[in-house]
Amino acid sequence: MRVLHVSTEIYPLLKTGGLADVAGALPAAQAAAGLDARVLVPGFPALMAGVAHKQLVAELAPRFGVDAIRLYRGLLPDSGIAAYVIDAPALFDRPGNPYADAQHRAYPDNYRRFALLGWVAAQMAQRLDPAWSPDILHCHDWHAGLAPAYLRAAREASGKHLAGSVITVHNLAYQGVFPPEVFPELGLPGAYFGIEGAEFHGQVSFLKAGLHFADKITTVSPTYAREIQGQEQGCGLDGLLRARSGDLAGILNGVDDAVWNPATDALIAAPYSPAAMDGKARCKAALQRDCGLALVPDAPLFCVVSRLTEQKGLHLVLASVARIISAGGQLALLGSGDAALEDAFRALAAAHPKSVAVRIGYDEAYAHALIGGSDVILVPSRFEPCGLTQLYGLKYGTLPLVRRVGGLADTVHDASLENLDDALATGFVFDQFDAQGIDAAVRRVFSLYRRPDEWRKVQARAMAQQFGWEAPAAQFLNLYQQIANT
Repeated sequence: MRVLHVSTEIYPLLKTGGLADVAGALPAAQAAAGLDARVLVPGFPALMAGVAHKQLVAELAPRFGVDAIRLYRGLLPDSGIAAYVIDAPALFDRPGNPYADAQHRAYPDNYRRFALLGWVAAQMAQRLDPAWSPDILHCHDWHAGLAPAYLRAAREASGKHLAGSVITVHNLAYQGVFPPEVFPELGLPGAYFGIEGAEFHGQVSFLKAGLHFADKITTVSPTYAREIQGQEQGCGLDGLLRARSGDLAGILNGVDDAVWNPATDALIAAPYSPAAMDGKARCKAALQRDCGLALVPDAPLFCVVSRLTEQKGLHLVLASVARIISAGGQLALLGSGDAALEDAFRALAAAHPKSVAVRIGYDEAYAHALIGGSDVILVPSRFEPCGLTQLYGLKYGTLPLVRRVGGLADTVHDASLENLDDALATGFVFDQFDAQGIDAAVRRVFSLYRRPDEWRKVQARAMAQQFGWEAPAAQFLNLYQQIANT
């Protein structure tokens, strides 16, 4: 089966979040299982530079206000997966963030930039590459949301099936909403701008178009698939998702063992495994030195690797720091986002330099060092479609402290007395999204940490969890087989 993944990011070439990790790992896992999995990406500078051995596939007529559009085929580094890159410099050749300018303002022509991505994806199903066409278009997030709409329009015009389509929602809160006056530029049938289409409260929603026109919808965890069908987390699309519940599946994200494995990770100070944990202590000491924290081996070290937003519950982390410090713990944070949160964490680090370390920005190597060297990773999200950092924490014996939502609920079992007795505990889970909720979980961390034998048992159980990509790849294959020839 031939599958084309449509994504704006892909690890290791371009990453702003977990989408890149999925787009980098899932096609490789599918290729290992025997599928012909390829990717289609916009020609952002990092992607144009990183895709190797590029060959011209097609030169396209002017579209979306752009004269020069070319499609290249090459190979992704490391995995060798075939990658198609849309070379449209007027839309994609911009420095910095792929979605916004240096002041974090979304580019006003994003609707053109990502409409082109979706349109080219649909053209791929119509032999844009004469040597290869997909059986399945697998579209990731709102940026690729118009691909199922363009594909449906092509089906209707030709009377042919062409390909099946799947859209994966990595975060329903980001929907790609634009003013109604952009719709004529998109080149879709006029009837597609309606309730049964791309219209969303009088505007154009790329994600809603994808949710309506795709043959199947997936999210990145089973619990999130249920949550988004309710009003609280449905972001205004819960009615559509309930109506399509028969086509909606939650497939939990995986962890790429080639990238995240403490036994082989070259980005941490020392390797370790469940059977040989001495290296983790060396990782912790190295992290404390690098961060300027006090070199106290038995101080519980908490870490955060996250976007600094309200959704991620970072204000709850701020509320918990006083307890962490007073109980003898430490905190190391890596992230960026909301300016007020950035300033608040900087102030904490300045006030408590031996207990709190903060690095604003993102650094992949430092993220590995943080997770490898810490004892606990904090993921207290208001909502969390899947979460990857808690999976990395489990893999590295860095026990996750999470809120019971989305993929966090699916992957972490609380260190309650009952779960400890039943040998189920893998971390710390709280329910209420408030300071009291996280405070109770932090207290359980210190209580368990004072019982090193029990801590090591929970740590070993966490590291024994299996969250590879083999099972998700098999679930996606089953889904693809339902729609490939219908």
